[in-house]
Amino acid sequence: MAKIVSIHSFRGGTGKSNITANVAAQVARMGKRVGVIDTDIQSPGIHVLFGMEEDRMDKTLNDYLWGKCAIEETAYDVGARVGGEQTLHGGVIYLIPSSIRVGEITRILQEGYNVGLLNNGFRALIHKLNLDYLFIDTHPGLNEETLLSIAISDVLLIIMRPDQQDFQGTAVTVDVARKLQVPNLFLVVNKALSSYDFDDLQKQVEKIYESQVAAVLPLSEDVAGLQSADLFSLQSPKHPFSKGIRDIAAAVEAAK
Repeated sequence: MAKIVSIHSFRGGTGKSNITANVAAQVARMGKRVGVIDTDIQSPGIHVLFGMEEDRMDKTLNDYLWGKCAIEETAYDVGARVGGEQTLHGGVIYLIPSSIRVGEITRILQEGYNVGLLNNGFRALIHKLNLDYLFIDTHPGLNEETLLSIAISDVLLIIMRPDQQDFQGTAVTVDVARKLQVPNLFLVVNKALSSYDFDDLQKQVEKIYESQVAAVLPLSEDVAGLQSADLFSLQSPKHPFSKGIRDIAAAVEAAK
């Protein structure tokens, strides 16, 4: 049975999309069929990590939401862009991008869309593409589509930085997730300074939220230097950031 995994952060700038793309790739390397959908429709960007250019995105999630096509028509096999079958060990990655055209983003902001279509679309993608996992890159904060994604998720990853504003916002998200009875909730602490004691930070966060921390990821110039041009965990598998990504993938895989 397919797992729906939502990746969320209360605030922007946490590295959510980067983590989503890298974890999805590591799960695909387990030989799984993986879909990644960008529901951050107001500020999409995960397609960049998979090397997708605007002129190659014939159809996007926006087209599905406006009734122009079936959801599976917006899915692109990006496995070859992240190393092909050898790197993915037979796994598959499909990307469902949102439009980056200014006019279409403006239309979403002005007119909105039927959020209920997202749920139908998620289920259709799993069925039509025979997915083992569907990763949902959500919009930061809590809005209608984010709440829907969280509510139907088998696994929720909440990305946070070791920052007071993130601590407060994460508390709100954790509370909402518990009220929605998400079966598996994991926290990911990203952009931790090298001067921190990572084990101690993990224990502090787990105590505060009474939730498991899947990984503490370092603030890394190496990761930043890639400038989202590729998936870092595939390019530099021995790096501490990449080890943390694999730990998150393992937690997602083990979740019941």
